[in-house]
Amino acid sequence: MPIRAVLWDIDDTIFDYAGADRTGMRLHLEGVGLPEAYASVDEALDAWKAITVRHWARVAAGETDFLGQRRDRVREFLSRALTDAEADDWFAGHVTHYEAAWALFPDVLPALDRLVPDYRHAILSNSSTGHQHRKLTALGVRDRFEAMVCAVELGISKPEAGAFHAACEALALDPHEVAYVGDEPDIDASGAVAAGLTGIWLDRRGRGGRSDLVRITGLDQLPGLLAGDTRFGAPDTFG
Repeated sequence: MPIRAVLWDIDDTIFDYAGADRTGMRLHLEGVGLPEAYASVDEALDAWKAITVRHWARVAAGETDFLGQRRDRVREFLSRALTDAEADDWFAGHVTHYEAAWALFPDVLPALDRLVPDYRHAILSNSSTGHQHRKLTALGVRDRFEAMVCAVELGISKPEAGAFHAACEALALDPHEVAYVGDEPDIDASGAVAAGLTGIWLDRRGRGGRSDLVRITGLDQLPGLLAGDTRFGAPDTFG
């Protein structure tokens, strides 16, 4: 049976999360000052990124919630004991700059336009529904996706099969009728494959090194890949 729908990750797949987050934090630090633990802004930005990855993994594991990970990121980054209100206030300064830098990757709208006649579209994210709905609305693409399933409300995170299956159920399709596109080889592509979907790794940074996965380096390659649909043949064809 052919693929009938494309299920999408959001952050660093269609939305340039890493770019917006780094820009937002750089501007925030210009205002509040560089924490003493860091010798340079670049060192601080690299630390912030590593801290973010670590605490989002805690959300996926059910160890904390959406607000909790924000507060813990601030406390670890500043190496200070803060009340929830103090952490929220500090993070709010970052959010102002971060949201001002929100942007889609340039290849997103052309790819969606090419795919619309032939495929349905939905979202599966490890974030929260309210946050991602607001983001996609601000970016002008929320109406491109007929369903959105998010881990915070679902209680199951990628790469667990149940997360992928819940998104397929929202589309009323079987897993083998759905392709999943995401920027993480393990959480996204491998998780999708294990759940019975067709997993596609969007390797924007050209990391490579995963010959077991179907890999593309830009969304301009996706329509042709789906149109060929022979279960995509050999992995890593487009790298």
